[in-house]
Amino acid sequence: MRPRRLQDFEGGWVFSRVITHADGRVAEVSGRALWCPEGAALACHETGEMRMAGFPPMQVERRYLWGADMAVHFADGRFFHTVPANGGGAAHWCDPDQYDGSYDFSDWPLFRVAWRVRGPLKDYRMTTHYRREET
Repeated sequence: MRPRRLQDFEGGWVFSRVITHADGRVAEVSGRALWCPEGAALACHETGEMRMAGFPPMQVERRYLWGADMAVHFADGRFFHTVPANGGGAAHWCDPDQYDGSYDFSDWPLFRVAWRVRGPLKDYRMTTHYRREET
C-alpha cells in the first residue's frame, strides 16, 4: 500500500459513523463528505443525519481544511491533527479533553477513522467508515 496523499481524498465520499458514549448511549450518523480544492488545500465538508434512541433525527455538519502536508485544521483555522499518510495514530489535546485517533487505509479506497475521547467533559468512542461515492 502506498502512502496516502492529499489528492487521494478529493471528491465525494459517503460515510457511516457510530458514537458510543461511556454511559452506553449510542448515536449513528450517515452522510456525505466532500473534499474540494481550496488553494493548495482541500476543504472537507461533511453533512449527514444523526439518529439516537429517544430523539428525533438531527441534521449535522462539520468543516475542516486539509493541508498539502495532511495537517487538518478546524474551520476557524485552529490546528486539529496530522493524518498519518500510511495510517496509524493521531492525537489532539482540546483542554481539558484528550482525543486519540487512528486512521486505517488498509482497504483503500475504503478507510476508517476511529477516535477515543476522554476527559472531564467528554467520554466516548467514535468510528467512521468512508467509501467513495458512486457516480
